[in-house]
Amino acid sequence: MSAMTYDKAFDAAAKPVVTIEGPAAARAAAPAEAVVAAPAAANDSAAPVAKPAGRGGEWLRGFARATLPPLIGIAVMVGIWYLATLKAGGRLPGPVQTWNAAVVLFSDPFYSNGPNDQGIGWNVLSSLQRVGIGFGIAAAIGIPLGFMLGRFATLSSMVNPIISLLRPVSPLAWLPIGLLVFQKADPAATWTIFICSIWPMILNTAQGVTRVPSDYMNVARVLNLSEWKIFTRILFPAVLPYMLTGIRLSIGTAWLVIVAAEMLTGGVGIGFWVWDEWNNLKVEHIIIAIFV
Repeated sequence: MSAMTYDKAFDAAAKPVVTIEGPAAARAAAPAEAVVAAPAAANDSAAPVAKPAGRGGEWLRGFARATLPPLIGIAVMVGIWYLATLKAGGRLPGPVQTWNAAVVLFSDPFYSNGPNDQGIGWNVLSSLQRVGIGFGIAAAIGIPLGFMLGRFATLSSMVNPIISLLRPVSPLAWLPIGLLVFQKADPAATWTIFICSIWPMILNTAQGVTRVPSDYMNVARVLNLSEWKIFTRILFPAVLPYMLTGIRLSIGTAWLVIVAAEMLTGGVGIGFWVWDEWNNLKVEHIIIAIFV
């Protein structure tokens, strides 16, 4: 036996033999499949993933979010109204009394027993007619004027002081001027609607034109576009949101003014009807007119 063979045999005999007993031996002897199966068992014990709700459930939740808050707000308002009637001692009609009066009133809204005794339907239509005429004239003049004021700085400098002087005037202050000029109640009320509705449309439209990016106008100059193309292709699409805001404000102002103007001028209209019901001490009808 050579020296090298002797050394290898001596080293093998000298190494200690380690014996694994107990649970450690069982773990060492376990097959590899058990180790691989452990994550699968852990995944099986995990909580199941919640499935998304169907379209029907989402629609119901969206419908509830859209309808419940307004209904709750109306219920709270009616409750406060009812409590206020209890404190008023019968002077203020309650929700039930007003509802009963509304049922009777709207059962025949278009009756006519003469010029001073007509149903609420005719009065509302008369007021809407005055508002439509006055607002239409104001839109036909105010929107083009707003475009011109925003487009031409010199014209804007000329007209702005006049607008600043006339716009803060109270709406009803224009009514005697209309009565003096037209000598009739209907044209005077329409004139009052016109003069009060025109300012929001002029100012909002002019503001929208001035907010158009200068790059758009520079491109129009480079392309040598005409004023009509600048209006239709650049100004009108950019100014439309401002113009709609002015229209919305003007409609609200017109409807507020027509009630006060009709109270003063008389005739047929929702304002005159409210004042006539007050003279007849029918407060529940006044509350119905407020909702209308």
